[in-house]
Amino acid sequence: MSYYERHIFFCLNQRDNGENACAQHGAQQAFDHCKARVKALGLAGMGGVRVNKAGCLDRCAGGPVAVVYPEAVWYSFVDSSDVDEIVESHLKNGQVVERLVLPDNVGR
Repeated sequence: MSYYERHIFFCLNQRDNGENACAQHGAQQAFDHCKARVKALGLAGMGGVRVNKAGCLDRCAGGPVAVVYPEAVWYSFVDSSDVDEIVESHLKNGQVVERLVLPDNVGR
């Protein structure tokens, strides 16, 4: 067993040069919401889920983005209800939320 069953990384990258970045699309609020939900559901900690901040994940065109490991499932989300669905379905129950999966061809 690994220390955490799953990690979710949220891109919080901010660019000041006008280029698209996840921070411009509510990424910090989504991170904060996810962290609170994971904790409230008792999923945080050893053997559970770790919610992490990340710099640029280089998938800006799909932003905001998050990735869940060890499954390496990339998500794009719009609001807190999307984040709730990722938490409940994937982080808690191991079921990928297909409607939020970022297509493989979306990059920077």
